[in-house]
Amino acid sequence: MKEKIGKSKKVAVALSGGVDSAVSAALLKDQGFEVVCVHMVCWEEAGSGCASNESRVDAAKVAGHLGLPILAWDFTKEYKERVINYFYSEYELGRTPNPDVMCNKEIKFGLFFEKAFKELNVDFIATGHYARISPPCKNGKYALLKGVDLSKDQSYFLYLLTQRHLSRTLFPVGGLKKTQVRELAKKYKLPVWDKPDSQGICFVGEINIRKFLEERIKPEKGKILDVSGKVMGEHDGVWFYTIGQRHGFTIGAGRLEEGEKDKNPKPRYVLSKDIAKNTITVGSREYAMSNKFEISDLHWISQTGVKPGLEARLRHLGELYPVEEVIPFGENLRVELSKKAFGIAPGQSAVFYCKEEVLGGGVIV
Repeated sequence: MKEKIGKSKKVAVALSGGVDSAVSAALLKDQGFEVVCVHMVCWEEAGSGCASNESRVDAAKVAGHLGLPILAWDFTKEYKERVINYFYSEYELGRTPNPDVMCNKEIKFGLFFEKAFKELNVDFIATGHYARISPPCKNGKYALLKGVDLSKDQSYFLYLLTQRHLSRTLFPVGGLKKTQVRELAKKYKLPVWDKPDSQGICFVGEINIRKFLEERIKPEKGKILDVSGKVMGEHDGVWFYTIGQRHGFTIGAGRLEEGEKDKNPKPRYVLSKDIAKNTITVGSREYAMSNKFEISDLHWISQTGVKPGLEARLRHLGELYPVEEVIPFGENLRVELSKKAFGIAPGQSAVFYCKEEVLGGGVIV
């Protein structure tokens, strides 16, 4: 916590209907906060695989069990405009988007954050993220830290937070292991104590990405090429593939790389895409390895620039790669890692860490 909390402190908890936000609400109530719960309704389209109705009911059950007031805020229009449309447009441009980063920026720490302070007169907002916020340093700035449970750490998705966000946000479960959260949920007799963790896209849930994309992007046959430009097979449309992808396309019989044998061909991975020509280039794993990339849309949380011990994470819960060199290039950064990473995909986020602290990041171009 940022300070000793008195009973006068009021907090709006984003209550999703899952166990993490439920325990967050229970802990804050125990710590003397005046708690108001807010359930955000963002996605209700039929056939999406979304369990929004179930989540809404579970959130209401949790609030009722804890004796807390609960509000439902409808952000479906804004979510579609700011997150889902971004998701589609990035795929249409041949990039691999990160909807959870955008969801946190636009919805949880955008609409919810602003509306809570404007309409509820709260001192803080709180979410069930596995991340932590350090007290202000000598320079008066807060730091975003990894969650204690490294297997659940969600700090990667939060690298766009600002000092204003950090100064007025609480992450009650960020200092706990997931097993501890489950134990607390059972102790509080929360109705969702044994509910499985949610998977998939923020607010939408676990979906078939290909079918989801086909609701807006129609399949169109194109050629599969090897690294020399030889035609290897056919695919259903460049938009449905991401860098490093192994499945979802077919290589013709006898299409081998140099040194391969018919009985033991190497697996093929998507190496690059040409949107204009609707072609994808595939190759064996070694071709999908790289230690150099460029990032745009840079955001630093508490400082501009980098410092010794810098590491980069290129996907959620992915490996942390030591950074060898960072070179400013206009408004972008060129990054060189100390070893090669697999499947660096344009559109994904590269997030910089120094030990436990999240320094910031940008979008891979």
